[in-house]
Amino acid sequence: MSKSFSDAIVRLDFYVSHTLGLSRKEAKVLIGKGNVTVNGVEIKKANHSVQQTDEIFLRDKRLAWPQEKYFLLNKPAGYVCATEDGEHPVVLDLIETHEQKDLRVVGRLDMDTTGLLLLTTDGQWLHRITSPKSDCAKQYRVWTIDEVTDADLEMLSKGVQLNNEEGLTKPAVAERVSSHEILLSITEGKYHQVKRMLAATGNRVERLHREAIATVTVADVAEGQYRSLTEAEVALF
Repeated sequence: MSKSFSDAIVRLDFYVSHTLGLSRKEAKVLIGKGNVTVNGVEIKKANHSVQQTDEIFLRDKRLAWPQEKYFLLNKPAGYVCATEDGEHPVVLDLIETHEQKDLRVVGRLDMDTTGLLLLTTDGQWLHRITSPKSDCAKQYRVWTIDEVTDADLEMLSKGVQLNNEEGLTKPAVAERVSSHEILLSITEGKYHQVKRMLAATGNRVERLHREAIATVTVADVAEGQYRSLTEAEVALF
């Protein structure tokens, strides 16, 4: 896992590059010239370890410890959940340029799937959400090609057999909204899971929208827009 500022200790060049918006190479040159002090001591080694309690100066200017970023994006269709892609627009394109550095996507949504997507610079927080052990509930609004029957809802609720998977999916919460629309809450994150779950009932997904992760919802964010998570929302995970 790559470093983030939620880690207790990081390399000095990592810290300087992120704090000043420099490349790692530029940070190493700056450090090597004796421009950086840590707790009053001039440090020229780029791999010197620093932590949040250290007093780090660039010449006579004290550098602040960078704050992690936590964003909620209402993803439109047509965007790939990646930081770069040679063929399609990526979700990072929807984030202000000055906010993009070191952002990582928390989990994935298919290109045609819309709705709630989390992005962060905090590697430990990301891992807590995406870990198979997290049991973090994710709620989707699902529109289907065929009518969803009571038997289908019961199958989804109890768990279904996915193609090329052993065992059943974990129990889910499935609620009918209309004949061709349901709300589905799952705690797993298997590849194309919602689409494959509906396929296991003999149906197909026409449209898919993620509405919530845990109690964090996308209801207050317009499509293509994003906002910072509150401290309370960050603390949920």
